[in-house]
Amino acid sequence: MLRGLFFAVAFLGVQVALSQSKTLIAVKTQQAPVIDGKLEDTVWQRAAIASNFVQNYPSFGQSPSVPTEVRFLYDDNALYINAYLHDDPSLVRKQITARDGEQRQDVDYFSVAFDTYDDKQNGFLFLVTPANVQTDAKINAGTQLNYGYIGGDNGRSWDAVWQSSVEHMDGGWKVEMRIPYISLRFAKKDVQTWGIQFLRFTRRNNEASTWNPVNPAESGFINQFGKCQNLIDIKPPLRLSLSPYVTGGVRFYPEGSDISRDFLRNGGMDVKYGINESFTLDATLIPDFGQVISDNIINNLTPFEVRFTENRPFFTEGTELFNKAGLFYSRRIGAIPSNYYSVESLRNEYTIIENPSVTQLYNAIKLSGRTKNKLGVGVFNAVTAPMQATVRSKASGKDSTIETEPLTNYNLFVLDQALKGRSSITFTNTNVLRSGANRDANVTGLDYNYFTSNNKYQLKVSGRYSSIFGYTPYRGNINLVSDTVRRNGSLMVKPYNGFKSNLTFAKISGKMQFSMIAGLESNTYDPNDLGFLQNPNKISYYGTISYNQLTATDRFISYRYEAGVQYISIYKPAAYNQVEVFGKAFWLFKNFWDVNFSIGSQPFGQNDYFELRTPNRYLQRPAFHYLSFGGSSDSRKKLYIGGSFGYAHTEIENGDYFSINFNARHRFSNRFSLSIEVNNQDDQTQIGYAFQRELNGEPIIGYRRFLETQSILSGIYNFTSRLNLTLRARHYWNEVSYKDFFNVAQDGSHNKRNFITGQDENYNLFNLDGFLTWDFRLGSRLIFGYKNWLGNPYAVLTQQNYFGNLKNIFSGSHGNELTVKLIYFLDYNQLHKKR
Repeated sequence: MLRGLFFAVAFLGVQVALSQSKTLIAVKTQQAPVIDGKLEDTVWQRAAIASNFVQNYPSFGQSPSVPTEVRFLYDDNALYINAYLHDDPSLVRKQITARDGEQRQDVDYFSVAFDTYDDKQNGFLFLVTPANVQTDAKINAGTQLNYGYIGGDNGRSWDAVWQSSVEHMDGGWKVEMRIPYISLRFAKKDVQTWGIQFLRFTRRNNEASTWNPVNPAESGFINQFGKCQNLIDIKPPLRLSLSPYVTGGVRFYPEGSDISRDFLRNGGMDVKYGINESFTLDATLIPDFGQVISDNIINNLTPFEVRFTENRPFFTEGTELFNKAGLFYSRRIGAIPSNYYSVESLRNEYTIIENPSVTQLYNAIKLSGRTKNKLGVGVFNAVTAPMQATVRSKASGKDSTIETEPLTNYNLFVLDQALKGRSSITFTNTNVLRSGANRDANVTGLDYNYFTSNNKYQLKVSGRYSSIFGYTPYRGNINLVSDTVRRNGSLMVKPYNGFKSNLTFAKISGKMQFSMIAGLESNTYDPNDLGFLQNPNKISYYGTISYNQLTATDRFISYRYEAGVQYISIYKPAAYNQVEVFGKAFWLFKNFWDVNFSIGSQPFGQNDYFELRTPNRYLQRPAFHYLSFGGSSDSRKKLYIGGSFGYAHTEIENGDYFSINFNARHRFSNRFSLSIEVNNQDDQTQIGYAFQRELNGEPIIGYRRFLETQSILSGIYNFTSRLNLTLRARHYWNEVSYKDFFNVAQDGSHNKRNFITGQDENYNLFNLDGFLTWDFRLGSRLIFGYKNWLGNPYAVLTQQNYFGNLKNIFSGSHGNELTVKLIYFLDYNQLHKKR
């Protein structure tokens, strides 16, 4: 009995220890240590020490297999971190990666993170690998520590200017870091308390350990930080930096049967100015966004817009506050001019002299920060130039100009008040103003996000209201009101308003979790002038329940089971849309292989109100059922593979659907790795709009075979931690073969009609992107870029297989672009000291 009592008391003691936050008393130094990785400066002897780390993964609560000792100092200019990572030096994984690219690579790392406002919702993370490769990120309330990696809504695109140095020795490896105050934001107080966390990851056993315990069964990462107290009288210097740039290059591109040439030259500047200790103004003047990776364009047959990833640095760095409400889709700014394709359609009657495919951005600014009362404020503004096309009449030979995009001003304003714990309330407003009698738009959103004090439950309430001013060209969109008028011979939609609301209640921590979501979007809700929404006009109910084993068992490191149901109806007209039930499972084994499985069904079919592109009309889709399974191998190995197989059956003749996805990565050395990704789907009878109408305007649908394959080959060679070469080649092929054509009755049923010839498609895309990037000094970069692309996606003659298309893409005309860009970082404080 006494033995049982002893173990019970010991277990209780461990749980109490894990639930308490650790505290570090900061020590101020008058002499800054030298950042050389040697850790021999005597000033470190006075530093605050953090040790006794606790495993987060794979065995939460246990002691790490190797000890870590961290020292922390600060002075009037910066924070200093000294970490001794004890280990067998022959076992330390040292792969050289790209900056911010350590995840899933063969590399150990050490990181420190700060919650400078101590609000448990916003922070800064700095990470160093044994090869002295840096990662920095802005983290927030949605950030999670998953399997040793920082996941969730983390802002890895944010790049700060800071120093690090690494040294390897018999007892392990050492890290020194200097993080200047110009790279942080914090309130102005005489004595400050911050949240702080130290994290170590050893790749050979995938072990993650933290100074303050981070329980994987508890939602959130920042809310599980320790405390750093006694930061006295820290005052950031003037935060003013300039990054002037120059670019040059040449572009050759096919234009009809000719090859055109453009010389590329540009120059501009990015400016960062700290208005006070908390707020920063970012501005870009005459920006150049040419050196970004090519979009994954597809042959989109759906009625919905495709969302592309933002790759332009100005719109990815420091935008987490602007993106919090989900109303900011930055690709709207500088997009393809709205009338670009209208001009292209005139080629039978006109010769296109000039038709710019990108809207020029004049300038953009971001102002963001957080007050000492934890109020976040964000202001964004961008101005794009008016764009014009020049065309020449084939009949008269006269030139004329057509406006393809008006002068446009984009505005975004955010107020985000952090409340107790992880709770917050956020107000967001977006506004788009266009010159002349063009469409203007305004969207306002309010979000209240509440977490209980024990962080087990979440309640979220949100509302949106959109207003469209001016007359909009009617394009047969079901989401727009049908109140139209004729203006200058064109069918136009009158100004309209719309709204959206959501209610979420969820259990977010513990083994048993659930979520219940109800949403309503009116048919006239339209945030797409600066936001992104594919299909409003719906009422939806969504519920899931899951069992989550997040600590190791005898057979598994973790596993998860989930079941859910979704019901959607159309808001206007009030009508049924679809019901779906599904189940999912995931297992992570002791050897770090994983397997997942899912199954689901839409047992009653679907009334699709969007596919026909016709107001108040719907298409009946038959019931379908699906299953899929997949998994991946141990990513620590040189060869890593993963993939999935999916099957679905639609209750019609030949209604089978197959999908196969495969990816592999081989690490040839600590400098060079190569990966390939292949995605294939074969929908043997896809039902969809045939892009044809009867003489009376009735839509025509087709039964077609939809075959799509995408292959991406990418590689990176790291010469040093600051010099690398990346290559990425993508080939996309889509074959569309129509079987039959149908009219659609008022009840959504299909009535066969005569066959229409010439509707089949053979669509190919090819892109090659290569970048040699050299970070030759802190904040400064030299980039050589090369791009190649297939000029016409329909240029390849019809082939019956993927490899035939791949072979023939090189016989068509291609565009080529070669550029060089120099960015030079200038810090006012360094210039002032030198002077």
